[in-house]
Amino acid sequence: MVLSIHSDEFFMGEALKQAQLAYEAGEVPVGAVVVAENRIIARAHNQTEQLTDVTAHAEMLAVTAAANAIGGKYLDECKLYVTLEPCVMCAGALYWSQLGELHIAAADPKRGFLQHGKNLLHPRTELNQGLLKEESETLIKQFFTRLRE
Repeated sequence: MVLSIHSDEFFMGEALKQAQLAYEAGEVPVGAVVVAENRIIARAHNQTEQLTDVTAHAEMLAVTAAANAIGGKYLDECKLYVTLEPCVMCAGALYWSQLGELHIAAADPKRGFLQHGKNLLHPRTELNQGLLKEESETLIKQFFTRLRE
């Protein structure tokens, strides 16, 4: 199988690379990339510890970077690939950005926005789940195991 650089798997793999950077920095390993016209326009990973900022989630940083890259606040033509289901705060930001597509690797049954229903996203946002789920879950489990040791 040949992996296209324009495939969902490729872009989620790039988000996983960002999650790995977070892991190495001692942050909860969540990574995100924003894609427009089959090109990555923003990359981010959690930086809440580094920036001492509870809002410095991968999704928030990626949305800000993407808006700066396109010169506008609406991301309706963009796709966000994130390794862990966004929290309610991040889902709210995605709603206001009118994100076109959201691709989630692993679910977050404790803090994920889907506990409150898909209606936290913009009505036109397409939701896709489960791509590279196992890889994302493994990295998160390794992080919390390491943290407890």
